[in-house]
Amino acid sequence: MTLSTPTGPIRVAALYRFARLDAFDELRAPLAAFCCGRGIKGTLLLAREGINGTVAGSETAIAELIDYLEAIDGLAGLEVKYSSAAETPFHRMKVRLKREIVTMGVGDIDPATSAGTYVAPGDWNALISEPDTIVIDTRNAYEVSIGTFKGAVDPATASFREFPAWVEAHRAELEGRKVAMFCTGGIRCEKATAYVKSLGFEDVFHLKGGILKYLEEVPAEQSLWQGECFVFDERVSVSHGLAEGDAELCRACRHPLTPGDLTSPKFATGVSCPHCFDARSDEDRQRYAERQRQVELAQVRGRGRHIGS
Repeated sequence: MTLSTPTGPIRVAALYRFARLDAFDELRAPLAAFCCGRGIKGTLLLAREGINGTVAGSETAIAELIDYLEAIDGLAGLEVKYSSAAETPFHRMKVRLKREIVTMGVGDIDPATSAGTYVAPGDWNALISEPDTIVIDTRNAYEVSIGTFKGAVDPATASFREFPAWVEAHRAELEGRKVAMFCTGGIRCEKATAYVKSLGFEDVFHLKGGILKYLEEVPAEQSLWQGECFVFDERVSVSHGLAEGDAELCRACRHPLTPGDLTSPKFATGVSCPHCFDARSDEDRQRYAERQRQVELAQVRGRGRHIGS
């Protein structure tokens, strides 16, 4: 399989679809060959419940991939968010088989048939501004740290597996209210709404297309979004209009960093940041410093981005 990098403008596609794929394992090899043969890079997850992932490549290659996926039985109607990048934001192409395309760890949840009510980005502000609406960010704490909607509740989860326990602990706060949930691209909150509805709640809503679609469609001057949106690639974050943001990534702990974090005395490129400095030892930082030295040497020698960067 070729690992060639596409030339010209890079198109990024974040996509998902909840659908019954009983033979999902048989899709892996031909899908990987299709992507690699067109210089597409990124990660696609396949499970019995559907497909999820983010990929990047030339505009033509990405268009061909979407057509290819839409032709697979059950995948028509993919939820896709497009953006652009100055260079390919992934190192390689991976197609992985998983138990779930977004891991919650709760059985008998079928977002394809039981998710909450979709709310278009243009209608989202009105919903979350209503006094009887509780707005919940279903992403993990490190993602929320660089941006979220005004007034949103942060469950402070380290992984999506913790979300059901948080809901159980806060059921009383949800009773009798409209529950509006959101996430990066729509997939996590779609599954979260299906779970909350399974507990007997009825007024459950989620942002169609997620934060990415909201930032794409809602003008900055009308927006209730504050900060930037973390994305799982080398861009690190995006802002209104899906322009690349100012956040950077700590290469020691993978936590997104704001411009303010970069001025901290605990920040050292590739070695530490305010989020991990106190949790790591001097030996850890020495190891990270050596890795960073190798990254910089590779750049000086013209070998491009080091695989560990």
